[in-house]
Formats: sequence, C-alpha cells, structure tokens
Amino acid sequence: MLEQQLFNALALGSVYALFALGFTLIFGVLGVINLSHGAVFMVGAYAAIEIITQFDAPIWAALTLAFLVAGSVGLLIDVLVLKPLRARNAPHLIPMIATIGVAIILNNSAQGIFGAENKRFPENAVADTVLNFWNLHITVVELGIILLSLALMAVLMFTIKKTQLGRALRAIAESPRAAHLLGINVEGLFYTVSFLAAGLGGVAGVLIGLYSNAVFPLMGQPILHKGIAVIILGGMGDIRGAMLGGLFLGFAEVLSVAYIGSSSRDAVAFGLLFLALLFRPTGLFGVSQERKV
Repeated sequence: MLEQQLFNALALGSVYALFALGFTLIFGVLGVINLSHGAVFMVGAYAAIEIITQFDAPIWAALTLAFLVAGSVGLLIDVLVLKPLRARNAPHLIPMIATIGVAIILNNSAQGIFGAENKRFPENAVADTVLNFWNLHITVVELGIILLSLALMAVLMFTIKKTQLGRALRAIAESPRAAHLLGINVEGLFYTVSFLAAGLGGVAGVLIGLYSNAVFPLMGQPILHKGIAVIILGGMGDIRGAMLGGLFLGFAEVLSVAYIGSSSRDAVAFGLLFLALLFRPTGLFGVSQERKV
C-alpha cells in the first residue's frame, strides 16, 4: 500500500539525509569533498555492533560510541591528511585523492580485523515490536531511525542558524581568510567540523546497519555515491539541500522498488536526480558563485 511505502521511504531517506549532512558540512566549511566519509560511516557501524555483541551494551550507548569513534577518526583524517594539504594550499583535487587513499586503508583494515562477511546486530539490540496505526505497520527500529535522524538534523540546523558557533562556521564558509582576520579560530573550527561531520556519518552507519541488518567493510561505498548525488542535488554545501536531497533519494528508491522492481532502484533514483539537475544545475539551493580564499 502507498502509505506503508511512503513511511519506509521516510525512514531510508532520513538516514541518507543524515549522512549527507556530514558530507555537505565538510564541503561547506573546509571546501573539501571528503571521499573517505563512506569508510568513516562503516567504522561507526562496526564500533556499535562490537560494543553490543562484546559487552551487551544498550543501543543508546552504541550510538554514542559510534559518534565518538567515527568523530575521532574524522578528526585524525583532518589532522594527519587535510591539515598538511591546507598548509600547502593544495588544489581541490589533491585532498579528494588523499581521502580515497584513506578510505581504502580503512576498508582494508576493517576487512582484515572483522572479515569480509556480513555481521548482524543481535536480536535483542532493539525491540522488534511492531506498532499498528491505521494501515501502517511501524517497527520500533524504523520509528527510532526517523525520530533520531530528524532530531539530529534539527539540532544541526539550529546550531548553524542561531548560535555563535554557527555564525562563525558560516563566516568561514564564506571566506576563511576574512574569518581569521575577524579573530575566529579557523583551524580549531576545522577540527570541530571534521569531528561533528564524521560523528554524524558514524550514527548514520549504525542506523543503516539496523535498517538493513547487515554490517560489512564495503557498506560505505554505495552510500558514498548516493551522498555525493544528494549534496549535488541539494546544492553544494547547503544543509537544507542535503536534507531534502536525502529524503528525495529515499523516496525515489523505495517507490521504484515497490512499483517498478528492485533491479531498477538505482537507475530510477539517479535518473530522477539527473533530470532535476538538467533543469537546475546548481541544485535546489545552490548558487553560482565561487568561494573566496
């Protein structure tokens, strides 16, 4: 039924939007397309599943650990890889290539440590209760995914729009040099953004792992492609666009599976994205301008 498919699409789209938020936050502030973000997404999922299986931790503790571990990995990537490239004023292509190398290292390390097979969350990790509202069958996992994703997106939007931190980040996104002249700790905020963006990616990894009940070393690769498509559709560096683009992609995938076939989900979803960009090449909220140095 249509109502059920729309709810399923909202759950999937919420995770895509959460992943894309971290992705677009890094691009908007650091000016870098971080192609290791999918691997960091995977690291968060493994951190959560390990603490649950090894220590029987509750799901909230697993989500917290995933945020902290993934955020720490993102911070290390910034300190060890992106900061030296910023100091050398490297062209935009160089950080992209460097983060591809980081992603390969993380993926291969995970495969060596955990193996290539799928790992599943224990059955008691989350209650399998099914709630029935009208004609909808809602699992606790799906409801939790939607509520947590929307809450994190709301907190991020409020932070960016209404707080001193958000104003500083918007100033850096406009011009890092001007922000530095205004007394803003640009390098410190680069670290903060790298941590927060990677942490959001780690939480998204846990939610996808719960949604699909599968965690494996290369799980971040397909969602990385979708994240790139989402931030392009929404407008490079725009948080509102990342949210709407993620939801759009989730709805396109689920409805195409329901009414066309599972083999066409990516073709339909990316075809719609392509058509949208034909009519608005800058994305939903993008503008044709260059970032000032």
